[in-house]
Amino acid sequence: MAMKRSPEKGKNMNQEIVIRPCGDQALTVLFEQRISEEIHQQVIRLDIMLQADPAVVEVVPAYASVLVYYDPLAYTYAEMEQRIRKHLTEDRPARETDGKCVVIPVCYGGKHGPDLPFVASHAGLTVSEVIQLHSGREYRIYMLGFLPGFPYLGGMDPKLETPRLPSPRTLIPAGSVGIGGRQTGIYPFDSPGGWRLIGRTPASLFRRSVSGKEKVPIYQAGDRIRFESISPEEYDLMMRERDGC
Repeated sequence: MAMKRSPEKGKNMNQEIVIRPCGDQALTVLFEQRISEEIHQQVIRLDIMLQADPAVVEVVPAYASVLVYYDPLAYTYAEMEQRIRKHLTEDRPARETDGKCVVIPVCYGGKHGPDLPFVASHAGLTVSEVIQLHSGREYRIYMLGFLPGFPYLGGMDPKLETPRLPSPRTLIPAGSVGIGGRQTGIYPFDSPGGWRLIGRTPASLFRRSVSGKEKVPIYQAGDRIRFESISPEEYDLMMRERDGC
């Protein structure tokens, strides 16, 4: 039988926060279930605290929740719940939850963004206006998912909201920038996908980890992304430099 948990209110938080078991070695912390930058700052605040908690094995932040993995041989569910409830009452400076801003160069339209004309037509805008709107603001990374390093970005201008493709493409090139509904994001690897492609970045989206044993995304949940429009010639030059040609 699933254990029923009473809601927990964190310090300076008005909405209820619920903690629930998730299998025998994880639990989920549920904030108010809606997409909001204010709520996501609370998610990232808890994520930062848990990353430094020796009782935690892994933390997976999402839009309005945090999945926490722990060692069940070292800590009971009750002990982990108690630790998290303590973290929820602790303050964290807002500046620590804003994250860094990563600038991503994008070549819009043409062969790199075949759906850009459709997005413009759907929005009743010119292609240039779509590019200006898409590259004219910072986007908050709410979570990474679907593929390793795929950033789900919030903050897109509502004018650019565009329905996904009726039938997904079987292959989208790595680095493609797309719009799906009210969100925009970057495909870090070649993969199938149904978002409208408006451009492509020549930037490498991964770097070596501190240990040097693996590659990790150059951004994380809580960071911000700003797109910068570049020409096809700049795109080709950056690709040659990236690939060492």
